[in-house]
Amino acid sequence: MLKRIRGTFVMLWECVTMSLDNIRSNKVRSFLTLLGIMIGVTAVIALITTVSGVTGSISNSFTELGVGTITVSVTGTDLKTGVNAEDLARLSALETVDGVVPSVNLSGRVAYGKKVESNVTVAGKNAYYFNINPDLIVDGRALNFVDDDNASYVCVISQSMVDTFFFGVNPVGETLYLSGLPFTVVGRYDTDSGGGIAAIFTGRPDVIIPYTTGLRVLNTAVVNSFTVYLAEGATSKAASEEMEALLDSLFDFEEDTFTITTMDTIEDTMQTMMGMMSSLLAGIASIALVVGGIGIMNMMLTTVTERTMEIGLKKALGAIPWQIQVQFLIESFLLSLIGGFLGILLGLALSWGLSRVLDTVFVLNWGAVALGVGFSAAVGIIFGWAPARKASRLNPIDALRAV
Repeated sequence: MLKRIRGTFVMLWECVTMSLDNIRSNKVRSFLTLLGIMIGVTAVIALITTVSGVTGSISNSFTELGVGTITVSVTGTDLKTGVNAEDLARLSALETVDGVVPSVNLSGRVAYGKKVESNVTVAGKNAYYFNINPDLIVDGRALNFVDDDNASYVCVISQSMVDTFFFGVNPVGETLYLSGLPFTVVGRYDTDSGGGIAAIFTGRPDVIIPYTTGLRVLNTAVVNSFTVYLAEGATSKAASEEMEALLDSLFDFEEDTFTITTMDTIEDTMQTMMGMMSSLLAGIASIALVVGGIGIMNMMLTTVTERTMEIGLKKALGAIPWQIQVQFLIESFLLSLIGGFLGILLGLALSWGLSRVLDTVFVLNWGAVALGVGFSAAVGIIFGWAPARKASRLNPIDALRAV
């Protein structure tokens, strides 16, 4: 028994040695054959690894923007279309909540002197918004609780508005007309870096006014969107459950009256989309592997024809069909595996270069590497099977006669 096992291992090693010798003796043809496998594996590795890096960078950006925040959108009911100031105060008083920033979005004409600008984005915020973004204001003052309580006609403007209306002039103390209403400029901000995940969807405003003033301009008393900032140590899940219970009571437990969006839900959606994109791209890249497999089959069929005499002599000397089949399968497998390893190295190098160009993090995706190795091995076996079977079924007398 041990002698038979040892003989099998010796035979397999001889097959490997002969296969490598045959690959080396036909360098150009072997290289052109494994080129298809190499290109396919390179494409699969590069695409999956690059998408993984891009996904990680996007996820980190989302986390930085939305850490500790939850966005709530309210559709309301026929009787209660949104949340009022009292409801916002009750939300702010929750144990898991540090504060609430209502969002009132407007768009209109802005005039200063003879200059007029249309479609200017105006956002209504409260004083808490500026408390959590203390570095936002670079000149003048921020909006405060007095402005909120009195619905004051004051505003802070972005640097782009300063460049448009107050080039070379200090805007603080000047009067802007928003949709015909006079607003006193009390401050200027360079870049609106606040707003959490809500800013991803609403964009950056040109002008910020007290949210109560915004409600007065819109002739309404309710807010339909706000951002909740979590208390220290509170989790998004706990805060969401607490807010959901309060909002359900505010809207008489009617369904579909509000939507709570956390960082977790956004990341889950993003991961699903990126996963689908990776699968699609990998599927497209795998077509190159199929083409490479066809090349291997073509080469092996040619090899069988060229080595007809060798096969006939081996069979005449006592080689059984499965030994002939294993020899050609090993050669096909090694050819494909060499192309696979070269493709992995080239794919990782390409994905590293792309990560530098795209300014994303390079992530070594071991799943992609395993997929590349598995694909190349499978291609070698599947597409080498038919030529190997043909070689094993040759009649030794016919093979020798053909020569």
